[in-house]
Amino acid sequence: MMSEQLRIALAQINTHVGAVPENTQAVIDWAIKARDDSRADLVIFPELTLVGYPPEDLLWRPGLREAVANGLDRIRAEVSDIYLMIGYPIWDGDRLFNAASLIYNGATVATYHKKALPNYAVFDEKRYFTVGGEPVVVDIKGVQTALTVCEDLWVSEPASLAKQAGAELILNISASPWNQGKFAARNDAFSERVKETGLPVVAVNLVGGQDELVFDGTSFVMDARGQQILTMRSFVEQLSCVDVAKEGDTLTLTADASANEQEPLEHVYQALCLGVKDYIQKNGFKGVVIGLSGGVDSALTAIIAADALGPENVEVVMLPSRYTRDMSLEDAEQLANNLSLNYRVIPIESVFNSFVDLLADEFAGMATDVTEENIQARCRGIILMAISNKKGKMLLTTGNKSEMAMGYSTLYGDMAGGFNPLKDVSKTLVFELCWHRNKRRADIPERIITRPPSAELREDQEDQDSLPPYDILDAILERYVEHDESIKDIIAAGYDEALVRRVVRLLDINEHKRRQAPPGPRITPRNFGKDRRFPITSGYRYKA
Repeated sequence: MMSEQLRIALAQINTHVGAVPENTQAVIDWAIKARDDSRADLVIFPELTLVGYPPEDLLWRPGLREAVANGLDRIRAEVSDIYLMIGYPIWDGDRLFNAASLIYNGATVATYHKKALPNYAVFDEKRYFTVGGEPVVVDIKGVQTALTVCEDLWVSEPASLAKQAGAELILNISASPWNQGKFAARNDAFSERVKETGLPVVAVNLVGGQDELVFDGTSFVMDARGQQILTMRSFVEQLSCVDVAKEGDTLTLTADASANEQEPLEHVYQALCLGVKDYIQKNGFKGVVIGLSGGVDSALTAIIAADALGPENVEVVMLPSRYTRDMSLEDAEQLANNLSLNYRVIPIESVFNSFVDLLADEFAGMATDVTEENIQARCRGIILMAISNKKGKMLLTTGNKSEMAMGYSTLYGDMAGGFNPLKDVSKTLVFELCWHRNKRRADIPERIITRPPSAELREDQEDQDSLPPYDILDAILERYVEHDESIKDIIAAGYDEALVRRVVRLLDINEHKRRQAPPGPRITPRNFGKDRRFPITSGYRYKA
């Protein structure tokens, strides 16, 4: 007869990089909850639990090593009668390991050093960590259990070695950041490991925002057939359990199935909200301020901020100039009223005129051009930054990925601020997200979404005066930036050669702007930030 033998709790928690005492307390609280409320025998936490992920050069600070040691001492002293699998860095002379330990009743039962160190895309683990060696398999209540860390199950060798060492079950603690397509990629990789080994997997992933990275959680349990029998919610902290029963050499895993079936746009929206929420709150800001223009980008930024932080923590300011249209003023006010935001209007005409008068002699004999347009943007930047400084609120910028790619933005103007929720969101996706959010409640006035986009820095200006149609532009950028397609291949796909070369040239010459731009949540497989690192000064020219 088969009976319950081992209950495992998956603690999908949101850690804070560098905040070791706070992370330690979270481990203690969640472990006690797993033991007392869920009657779990074992609770597993995400990768590098105690220091958060990615800790980057904090790993070289002597104080971090001491903090980790103190945190481990507290956990050993304050948690009993439940196994804990937690991640943390281990210093061994000149070597540093990304480690996972199994702790029980004040003792460290076993420790595993991560073997597969990712060093691509947003990952730099070989900069810090030493490659681990032997597999670690531990008997936990009669179940031979392997300890692994994140990338170990994205490749074949660590799981194969664990199988050879006698493992019947694989535990994996992870800090796997989210981007579009990540759910399928993660499922495919782990399914392949199960297929290769025939072993079930219990995988816990980090949740939360860390600078430009957003971790989705979506922890899961995969049985020996490669089927997810438990899928935890995305973008929220959660504790779930799986029961493991053993009869002979056969393990049977049972869990309360929980669906994570949400449409892709909702996942994007949740990722953006979590990225904003954690960046603001973990950095200790009271709220945010946003320059509202009556356009679609600032509208989406405002509604993300309101959903993430609460409308009471969002201040929006309309800064009209002589070129601001009446409908922009009307729509901005309507949006603010719909969201119950703190809204005010501060005209910039007098400030702009002061700058023009101040520079009159300097610009004598020169025609009006983009310089005057940029002065307007910089007037707004100065005012918004002043409000941010005075009130202790983070200024959110509102530029989208398409504009950032083309340099359609003003340094120290609309790029002034501390965080950009739309930095990795193309213009076409901006429109899609607005329509998606309005399905929940029509807070964004429809005219904001349907009118032609405009910076309103000169008479009758529209974005299409300076940029290709966004559907074409975004398709070219996706191919070139996110998929590394060559100019030749993009042209062969049916895009105009002159247009493709123009887009690539504008992308290249505006690297200096992107390097000075604030961070923003990463939602694509290749963002402007950790993913894409091109030199500012470069004589390279793309021929094909």
